[in-house]
Amino acid sequence: MIEWLMYIGLGAALGTLGGLFGIGGGLIAIPVLGVLFGLDQQVAQGTALVMVVPNVLLALWRYHQRNRIELRHALPLAAAGFVFAWLGSIWAVGLDAQAMRLGFVGFLVALAGWNVARMFMRSAPPSTELRQPWPWLGVLGAGAGVLGGLFGVGGAVVATPVLTSVFGTTQVVAQGLSLALAAPSTAVTLLTYGLHQHVQWGMGIALAVGGLLSISWGVKLAHALPEKVLRSLFCAFLIVCALLLAFKA
Repeated sequence: MIEWLMYIGLGAALGTLGGLFGIGGGLIAIPVLGVLFGLDQQVAQGTALVMVVPNVLLALWRYHQRNRIELRHALPLAAAGFVFAWLGSIWAVGLDAQAMRLGFVGFLVALAGWNVARMFMRSAPPSTELRQPWPWLGVLGAGAGVLGGLFGVGGAVVATPVLTSVFGTTQVVAQGLSLALAAPSTAVTLLTYGLHQHVQWGMGIALAVGGLLSISWGVKLAHALPEKVLRSLFCAFLIVCALLLAFKA
């Protein structure tokens, strides 16, 4: 019982971060499960996805309530993300766990470096309208889907900075669209990991319960913070995740 409550508490903390950054909490859950609980990389990713799938669905609804997500933008992201996440997850379950962990560290460091660099670049003011034609969202969905399926993070962590820098959206609009991408891709990735026995269901369900209790608070906080503060926190968050995994590796 104490162990179950501990998992629920951890899920609540991860859910708040997932709502804040629009990623469902999986990005931080994976290094935490690997470092604190000693799970192999694939098992950590699969177990985190049990929490991420319902968290993403709830966060998507909350973002849509506060800042309406355009269906014509969400559909190409979600459709391409679904197909390519499935392909990425099939690739992931056959890889060496240590190699995957090191690859994930490199992925996070590169992503954090790009986000930090963007903070010092001149760019046009963010907007709710896209700077690029909407079919390019399918290309973004495909690339983010592969990485999401491979690393079990749903692709949202990749899509968010691309949407703000290339497509010119605000941070909260980008996070809402990224959740639309993540919803189907995380579901198909979880199915693939589950079929290959890379999931600890009991732990994952407890984390999901905690996440569902708290994720709305994270969404509310995301809409209350200034744009620059939210982006800075997102960069710091990526760096912390990379350091946690590097320590484990």
